[in-house]
Amino acid sequence: MNNIVAIVGRPNVGKSTLFNRLIQRREAIVDSVSGVTRDRNYGKSEWNGKEFSVIDTGGYVRGSDDVFEGEIRKQVELAIDEADVIIFVVDVEEGITPMDDAVAKLLRKVTKPVLLAVNKVDNAMREKDAVEFYNLGLGEYYTFASISGSGTGDLLDALIDAFPVKPEPTQEEIELPRFAVVGRPNAGKSSFINALIGKDRYIVTDIAGTTRDAIDTKFDRFGFEFNLVDTAGIRRKAKVKEDLEFYSVMRSVRAIEHADVCILIIDATRGFEGQDQSIFWLAEKNRKGVVILVNKWDLVEKDTMSTRDYEAKIREELMPFTDVPILFVSALTKQRLLKALEATVQVFESRKQRIPTSKFNDYMLKVIEGYPPPALKGKYVKIKYCMQLPTLTPQFVFFANLPQYVKEPYKRFLENKIRENWDFSGVPIDIYIREK
Repeated sequence: MNNIVAIVGRPNVGKSTLFNRLIQRREAIVDSVSGVTRDRNYGKSEWNGKEFSVIDTGGYVRGSDDVFEGEIRKQVELAIDEADVIIFVVDVEEGITPMDDAVAKLLRKVTKPVLLAVNKVDNAMREKDAVEFYNLGLGEYYTFASISGSGTGDLLDALIDAFPVKPEPTQEEIELPRFAVVGRPNAGKSSFINALIGKDRYIVTDIAGTTRDAIDTKFDRFGFEFNLVDTAGIRRKAKVKEDLEFYSVMRSVRAIEHADVCILIIDATRGFEGQDQSIFWLAEKNRKGVVILVNKWDLVEKDTMSTRDYEAKIREELMPFTDVPILFVSALTKQRLLKALEATVQVFESRKQRIPTSKFNDYMLKVIEGYPPPALKGKYVKIKYCMQLPTLTPQFVFFANLPQYVKEPYKRFLENKIRENWDFSGVPIDIYIREK
C-alpha cells in the first residue's frame, strides 16, 4: 500500500497548485476564485524513488454562507483520517488568520505527522515574515512557492522522512479497468458512486455542478475490482459561461477518453435529452463501452408499459447503435445498483473479447453467401476471408475483390450479424473492407 498525503488548509492558499506540482499534471482545477476544490481529489506522486498518493482537499471553512461549507469540512476531516502524513498549507502574504488557527486546532489533536508548509515565499523578506507561523504551535515549518516550485524539494525530503515504515508489496500493482460515470449536471452521478461504495466519498447537493473535477475511486466489493471515475456534469458549450466550468467539462471529456467503459447516468424525471445524446455519441466516437442507467426511477409515476416505452424511446434516439444495456435504477433507494455493476463489467469483458479467425470465418462466410453484397454497375463483390484485428477495441476486416463497392448499409448488416452471434452489447464495432 502506498503512503497517503493529505493537503489541507483554508481556501485559496495554493493547495491545488501544490497538488498539481506533486503529481506533475494539471489534474486539480486552479482558479483565483476561492472554494474551487470541493471534493477530495486523488493523485500519485514520487520523490527519491518513493511513491505516494496525494489527496487535495477543499478549503477548510467555518461560518461562511456557502452551501458547501459543511460538506467541505467533512471531506477535509475524512482526508485527515485517511492520510499517513498531513501537509498544512498557509499563505505568507496574509499571515495567520482565524481560519488558520481553526485548522491548526484541529491538527494539534491528530497523532499523525503534520508538516506546516508556508506558501508564496519567493524572496528573503517573505522568508523573515514566515517566522510568525511558529505561533500556530505545530513546530518547524517549510517555506516554498507552489507556482515556481522553489522550496518544494526540502518539503518533499521532510515528507519522505515522515512516512511510517511499511512492508514492501509482494507483487506489482495490476492496472485496473476504468469506468467513467458521465452525464448531465445533477443527474445523480456522485450519489450513484456514494451508494455503491457505501461512503460519502463525494459531495452531493441539489445544486447542479457540485462536482468540478474528475475523481478516481478504487472499487473492491461484491467480487468486482476497478476504478470508478466521477466526472463533472457535461453541459452544452453555449451554457459554459465561467472558465471554471469550461475546465470541468474538459476534465469530463478527458475522463471519457481515458476510460474503458462509460456509465451514462440519465435523470428519469427529465428524459433522454439532446445533451445526453451528445455525451453518448462522444463516448461512442472514442470507441468506449457504454451502459445507460436511468436514475431517479423511484420518482417517476409508472404503469405496466412505462419501462418498455421509456427504453424504446431511448433506443430510437440512439439509432443505429441500439445494442446498449439500459437499466432503470435509483441511487437513493439503491435499486438495481448491483445489476448495473454486473452490466458494466460484462460490457468491459465483451469489449476485450477475441474471436478465433477460423470460427469467425465459418460463421460470417455462410452469412455472406446467403446475402452477398449487392452488385454495382454489373460487377459482383466477392468476400472470401475475414478476421478480427488485434486492436484494443473490436475491429473486423473483410477482404473483397472490389472493396470500394461495399457501402455503409452492407457494413451495418455485417455488424448486426456479428452482434447476433457474439455478445458485443454496449461496445462500438468497426468494420473495414480491404482488397484481398
